[in-house]
Amino acid sequence: MRWYRVDLHLHTPASADYMDKDLSYIEILRRAEQRGIDIMAFTDHNTVDGYAAMYREVEQLAYLEELGRAQPDELRVLAEYRRLLDKILVLPGFEFTATFGFHILGIFSPEIPLRQIEHVLLSLNIPPGAIEEGNSQVGASSDVLTAYQAINDAGGIVIAAHANTTHGVAMRGLDFGGQTRIAYTQDRNLHALEVTDLGRRGRTTQRFFDGTKPEYPRRMRCIQGSDSHNLDTMREKNRVVTLGVGERMTEVLLKERSFDALLDMFQSNDFSRSRPYNPNRQPEDFVQQAREEGPSVVQSFHETMTRKGGKMYNIISDVCAFANTNGGTIYVGISVDKKKKPAGIDNASEAIKELQEEIASAISPTLNVEIDTLETRGKTVIRIQVPLGESRPYAIDNTKIYVRDENDTSVAIRDEIVNLVRQGMAFREHADGPMAPAAASVNLAPLVIEKPADDSPPNQGKSSRRNNEKAADDSESGLRPPRAGVEIVGTENRNDTTYYIMRDLRNGNVVKNVTRSSARRLWHYAIKQKETNPPKPDKVNWQGDIGLWRSYKKNGAIRYDLVQRNNGNIRVYYGATESGMHGPWQQFLEPEDQ
Repeated sequence: MRWYRVDLHLHTPASADYMDKDLSYIEILRRAEQRGIDIMAFTDHNTVDGYAAMYREVEQLAYLEELGRAQPDELRVLAEYRRLLDKILVLPGFEFTATFGFHILGIFSPEIPLRQIEHVLLSLNIPPGAIEEGNSQVGASSDVLTAYQAINDAGGIVIAAHANTTHGVAMRGLDFGGQTRIAYTQDRNLHALEVTDLGRRGRTTQRFFDGTKPEYPRRMRCIQGSDSHNLDTMREKNRVVTLGVGERMTEVLLKERSFDALLDMFQSNDFSRSRPYNPNRQPEDFVQQAREEGPSVVQSFHETMTRKGGKMYNIISDVCAFANTNGGTIYVGISVDKKKKPAGIDNASEAIKELQEEIASAISPTLNVEIDTLETRGKTVIRIQVPLGESRPYAIDNTKIYVRDENDTSVAIRDEIVNLVRQGMAFREHADGPMAPAAASVNLAPLVIEKPADDSPPNQGKSSRRNNEKAADDSESGLRPPRAGVEIVGTENRNDTTYYIMRDLRNGNVVKNVTRSSARRLWHYAIKQKETNPPKPDKVNWQGDIGLWRSYKKNGAIRYDLVQRNNGNIRVYYGATESGMHGPWQQFLEPEDQ
């Protein structure tokens, strides 16, 4: 395995909007060599004519050579082509314009006939005239999801082009329904998102699609490309019009420089195998980067794996919890404290074998996890990659079922177990269908149980619940609650004991009969706050009908207690995290440390 530099979004003079229509293809290859590109893709607008034109030129020169009619200059060009094409893998592809103008990259093996790739474009309703012109304006083409499937079915790599900017499927301000927006970035046929903010600190596209959000449970690989429309960067009035060839690249870890190895990387769940290329600094330490992000619904850290003190059991319970939730990654041999030196694992091969045996014997049904090692600060750390389980619920010793709740692993309670059973049934029911909810893309949020038809908890016995406090997903203002944290939607008193009705804001599940003593950590915190420190309206930082009551730190991450006016009452959302704060809620986020 070695690192290769790739630029998978390059235009040529075959695109109608290319800056220099007289540029030769060999000049593009020369510039790619100068910039250190190992693999590149010609992705002209709705055409493969650029790739075809380059190879027609090479074939014509080779034919003249074979006939003995090639001139010295032509032989030199042919030799240069051969040298460069031996050094740089050039892949055929296109940038497809879908319905509503969204752009999608399709990248293919050089072994696939170009006529077959053109057939994909024709099947997606690209007019023959647009294919000849390399035009991005194509009229009524196919929709995004149809394009994803067509490219994937044809053996191609599917990448949402410049997803976070113009013509991108994840750009801000899209006026689409929630499920459509989710599908555009979570579809099982989509391999990656191309973004323009890769490697930056703060609230980036990559952090948004890190698998921590309930409606976006599939972690997405993010890469970057130049989207070059010229040999070198062009500026107008201090504004970049286009980047040059290879001026924004990604590094990928492959076993060889080939399309098949590249496709294998995109299909894998090993996100450490791609990283932004930056010649001015050392490559990112993937493990330390994970520590900076901290524990979450999709990752955890364990310094040791000894049986003494239950360390090994804690790891196994995390495996079970991740399989029952969104999947995730467990790092063994490193503390959750990002400032503490890594302990490492001395005999990693033996430790991996022990973990494999423990997981196989303890967890049922069978769960296939990937276990390998990574290096960080001179130490070897074990990484366990747990898939989102389709045969849920998963249990330890057939009796103990765990789920992941933000950055905690907890024993599942009755309502959660029923929900897991229903999810497992849904996986099995649709396993053979055309839209089978593959582990990489299924959205579990709609599979909600114990949710009353009128969206408010039902009356049970003698209750002191405030019936006028509607436990709805939307307030009277139309703004949805945060998508992380918990809300107390009612209380009941029975036999001198107070029972709370909790709403999990991640998925909308309502859980009843929770007491202060039986509550898990966040629920316990919410109950304690409700009893001892309820919001004081005159002390709330109000911004219209929503406000911030207080913020606090938990395991290094900032949590927020938020409030919202609703029908004359105040709803309180306890323990919201950044990953669940969308839209206007984001105004309460504290600035990140730079």
